[in-house]
Amino acid sequence: MMYLRKANERGKVNFGWLKSQHSFSFGNYYDAKHMGFSALRVINDDVVQAGRGFETHGHRDMEIISYVVSGALKHKDNTGNEYVVPAGDVQVMSAGKGIMHSEFNPSTEEPVNFLQIWILPNEKGGTPSYAQKTFGTQAGGNNHDSKLELLVSDNGGEGSLRIKQNAAISRLTLKAGETWEHGTEDQKGYLHMISGNVQAVVDSETNAVEIGAGDALGIYEQDIIRLKASEESVALWFELPK
Repeated sequence: MMYLRKANERGKVNFGWLKSQHSFSFGNYYDAKHMGFSALRVINDDVVQAGRGFETHGHRDMEIISYVVSGALKHKDNTGNEYVVPAGDVQVMSAGKGIMHSEFNPSTEEPVNFLQIWILPNEKGGTPSYAQKTFGTQAGGNNHDSKLELLVSDNGGEGSLRIKQNAAISRLTLKAGETWEHGTEDQKGYLHMISGNVQAVVDSETNAVEIGAGDALGIYEQDIIRLKASEESVALWFELPK
């Protein structure tokens, strides 16, 4: 069984300073068929113009991950954290019992493109926390898979950033012609394409699906996903609770 989410079908927002595409219902965009996938509640593909950003606002009981695709993002919160998150860095903010923060594009010339990801925590409350890390361009090996680089996990393994949920996010990098196969066992899986193009087959389906930048697909327990890259491709692979 496969959940397919095409980039051109996502919810769209254009405020001039912000252009965003929502994979799941968010803000004024609502679609009962796309409310989230397992504990994954939000993937917003945001482009913020130079010198603009999100004014101070609050969150609670949410694990919020920012993956910067290009440019840089400036974070500031009421716990004293103030950092610039450049492309290649991943930021995790555990909102806990409540946190106030702002996010701005510090550049005077270039936009910033980042994925804003929200994952529901498996425990509410607690002290808010913040972490940020620069990850390399080479895969780091998640479950002995050399094409995956573990970015976020529930236990901080392999140098990943920790979240309060039985979930993991890895960066998948494939060269043209390379293949990748992965089984979900007792979890769900979700693939979000950042760039490139791949042919995807899920073992419960009969036909291959072509997915490119902004497209995504989800698979369920005991499924296997098989990919073949038509060109150099980068994606985020989520392992999520059933």
